[in-house]
Amino acid sequence: MSAFEIQHKTPLTKKINPIPIALYGGRNAVTMLPGGGIGPELMGYVREVFKYSGAPVDFELIDIDPKGDDNTDLDYAIMSIKRNGVAIKGNIETKSESAGVISRNVAIRNELDLYTKDIDIVIIRQNTEGEYAMLEHESVDGVVESMKVVTESNSDRVGKVRIRVCEKNWQKEDYYHSQSKYYLSDGLFLDTSKKIAKEYPEIQHNDMIIDNCCMQLVSNPHQFDVMIMTNLYGSIVSNVVCGLIGGAGLLSGKNYGDHYAVFEPGTRNTGTAIAGKNVANPIAMLSASVDMLEHLGHAQHANLIKRAIVKKPYLGGTAKSTDVVQRIIDHILQADIRP
Repeated sequence: MSAFEIQHKTPLTKKINPIPIALYGGRNAVTMLPGGGIGPELMGYVREVFKYSGAPVDFELIDIDPKGDDNTDLDYAIMSIKRNGVAIKGNIETKSESAGVISRNVAIRNELDLYTKDIDIVIIRQNTEGEYAMLEHESVDGVVESMKVVTESNSDRVGKVRIRVCEKNWQKEDYYHSQSKYYLSDGLFLDTSKKIAKEYPEIQHNDMIIDNCCMQLVSNPHQFDVMIMTNLYGSIVSNVVCGLIGGAGLLSGKNYGDHYAVFEPGTRNTGTAIAGKNVANPIAMLSASVDMLEHLGHAQHANLIKRAIVKKPYLGGTAKSTDVVQRIIDHILQADIRP
């Protein structure tokens, strides 16, 4: 394939045959992708906490070289996730400038059709298209065109996911757009959302321009319940929300498709500047691991770790990363009821 063809290869709605989640003797196999920066040390903390909690999970550890000039590591990681059904990951950098090397994070979401992502506020983010469709080319020297892709089918899928979330936990939802600037693309997303909303009059529905949304998040965040938006807006807003409540080290994120699930911190920050300094907050990754256990059906182990996490505040202190993890392990060992 030419460089042009490679850049324009972007799966939108994947046709995937479901594969059962890997389960061996009551234990789940899970793909672990540490990524760069603080990722490897955070994954080490997850494995340590799982060991003491007795969580029935075996990790298949896969490192993806950020400087690799081909997609061999990425292809193997995707094959592993398809085999295991579930993954936990850090932020995976893409440092190669070769046209044939695509963004690792985007490729994993697209190839597995992980079309929604939510964090604790709740934010429901369309995860595979929009500005991250990876459709761009240089039409003439010095002029680059990048396509924003919004499809009715994916907007409809996200809309149905948000209704399931609202019915379980919330009575109010808002969707965010920039229809005045992107009349057709954001307009399609908004029209599809409104069409689905008419079928659920018991849930309060509103919409807001994304610019105003970011301002309102900073000035009055308590007004928001469930937030639904396209890919790029979801990336920006999730970072704003994490910044409001204490930074990238607290919230977890969940990427869901029809057949696969990938768990990670709520924001994709590599944390290269603090790697190896024993100061990274481990809570976001540990919370992602709790989400993963709940998804796999190991509620007792998930609750054990969750209770240990909430025993201690994790902001504004002087404790090292390993100190925090050890306190969590101590609480697990002191728990009255062990799985």
